[in-house]
Amino acid sequence: MLTFYAAACGILGVVAPKLGDFLARLLIGAFVGIIAGILLPSVRGILTGY
Repeated sequence: MLTFYAAACGILGVVAPKLGDFLARLLIGAFVGIIAGILLPSVRGILTGY
């Protein structure tokens, strides 16, 4: 699951034109994906009461 978020955000980061070169966009996207993969299940659990 964490890998999916990192890959999806990494791909989205690659297509973002204003974040610098290819590698910078890829790393930023992967970082955001990792954070999302860690935090989103917890947030969903809090919001749904599980």
